[in-house]
Amino acid sequence: MIAALPMYDRPENRAAHDALWALIRDGLRARGICAPEALDRSLPHDAGWGRPDLVLGQICNLPWRAQFRGRVTRIAVADYGLPDTPPGHYHSVMVTRAGEALPPRPRLAINDPMSCSGWDAPQEWLLREGVQIGAVLVTGSHAASVRALAEGRADLAGIDAVTWGMLRRWEPAAASLTVIGRTTATPGMTFIAAGQVDPLPRRAAIAEALDALPADHRATLGLQAVVDLPESAYDRPLPPPPEAVAATVVARGPVSAPVLRQRKGAP
Repeated sequence: MIAALPMYDRPENRAAHDALWALIRDGLRARGICAPEALDRSLPHDAGWGRPDLVLGQICNLPWRAQFRGRVTRIAVADYGLPDTPPGHYHSVMVTRAGEALPPRPRLAINDPMSCSGWDAPQEWLLREGVQIGAVLVTGSHAASVRALAEGRADLAGIDAVTWGMLRRWEPAAASLTVIGRTTATPGMTFIAAGQVDPLPRRAAIAEALDALPADHRATLGLQAVVDLPESAYDRPLPPPPEAVAATVVARGPVSAPVLRQRKGAP
């Protein structure tokens, strides 16, 4: 059996995530649910979602909609208390290099084609602002997208607002970027478990753990509460694949979607 909370896990907040998991683990065991001693960090962030022994995991709403709806149990949605954002929701900030005008056909850096914050949610912003993408650079992570912008390899990126807050604290490249917009809010990171189980005991264990988490760890994570959203809150069309929008290049690092090759003649 495994448990993983990979979506916002970084070296700087690892101790806080471990402390949160220890409290959740004990709460699960007190409710008769077997739980592993420690979080699993050996797997890619998306490898645990389909595991039949997943006790507790975290998933972005796009892969849940596209691949895991009906296959896993939604437990609750993480609420990070983002300003002007409904409980249990998040949004992306659209960022570019500070002091530079956005080119007519900017290169968009995305963490993963199966990311709501990096690919799906920005589609509405691009349409609303009349921005036509010239190329898509798949970087493998939001941090890598930020570095791609700072290094001049891309011009624009949609960054999960929770991640953006962490990158501003811990990623030097973020200092050279500026926010030029934000996307529509969508359901945030969702706690899940394998198969079809009763979500209530797990939801209660998470809420209880948050209440007991020391203040310094809670401040590091920024996690305010867990919210029970209706399944209908996730209902939104799936986005087109990047290669249907613009020439696509995989920069480096793993991505959830199949490897996308640069089209002939692409910049």
